[in-house]
Amino acid sequence: MRLRGTAWAAAGLLLTVTIGCTGGGGDGAPGTEGAPGTAPASAPATSERPRGTPSPTPADPVSLPALMRREHTGSGLRLGAVLDRTSAYTRYAVTYEANGLTISGIMNIPEGEGPFPALVLAHGYIDPDTYFSGQGMPREQDRLARDGYVVLHTDYRNHARSDKDPDNDVNLRLGYTEDVIGAALALRDSGRPEIDGDRLGLFGRSMGGGVVYNTLVVAPGLFDAAVAYAPVSARPQENIDHFQRPDGDPLVAEIEEKHGTPGEDPAFWRGVSPLTYADRVSEPLLIQHGTADDTCPLAWSREVSATFEGAGKDVELRTVAGEGHTFGARWAAEMDVTEAFFARHLR
Repeated sequence: MRLRGTAWAAAGLLLTVTIGCTGGGGDGAPGTEGAPGTAPASAPATSERPRGTPSPTPADPVSLPALMRREHTGSGLRLGAVLDRTSAYTRYAVTYEANGLTISGIMNIPEGEGPFPALVLAHGYIDPDTYFSGQGMPREQDRLARDGYVVLHTDYRNHARSDKDPDNDVNLRLGYTEDVIGAALALRDSGRPEIDGDRLGLFGRSMGGGVVYNTLVVAPGLFDAAVAYAPVSARPQENIDHFQRPDGDPLVAEIEEKHGTPGEDPAFWRGVSPLTYADRVSEPLLIQHGTADDTCPLAWSREVSATFEGAGKDVELRTVAGEGHTFGARWAAEMDVTEAFFARHLR
């Protein structure tokens, strides 16, 4: 059952005692045993545990379990300058609050009488030093707004006018997942008559597809449906080996110095992979991936699809013959599929 409004944030507190039951995906979750039960009121206060009672292993602060246990906040959605007006929608600069940070973005609001279902868009990797607000998914922003969706494209922390998080890169960019969760909560909290906060979808491409996977396992029930378009690997170490290590990115050494390599600390790397927690997913997921994608191998999406399906989840992998990473000739037809998918679950 989908959790509504502030109920989701409150429910996050319960994860401290339930997360130990959610391994999933074939990989054991590192250090996620459930918290011990509360002592009876008559028991004397003591800092010592009874003999034979193991102490629960706390989640690594840089991990998906740590994000699961956090009480996420999102609020303060503010519309700023009008950036564009079309016959179908108005485009605004926006900001919102996510776990104490101010995050910028753009929002397209359709013309006509709302409330409209809303979509959060999670863009792919663009160097934050060159990124400008709303960059990354302009075709999708336009088309989805014309189809009657409020579209909130998050810039993420460290991008455009968003607040800075100096540790985000070395911490495997897990902060972007917090920014997406905050965007959904801010939409629900906005009180704007154009926005139906009870009908929310999530759409991410490339790196944003990885953010989609993380969000589904960290905050099940927050969205009604999700689409991942040409997504990265659900195993962060594969993304590092594929994108960063060949280019000699110095960040790789920083990451491995702080967190260890997969060989040195396999538990850490299991704890940052959404495959480990596939059994937590509650939303239907559509993955679209071109067979000629030489940026993000199709095999990555096949693994996610197989793992989620094996956990009994509603997942569809749609392979698109001959298309590369950004899609060309088949883009419009695949957007027809995306829109039909969201219509089934949000209309």
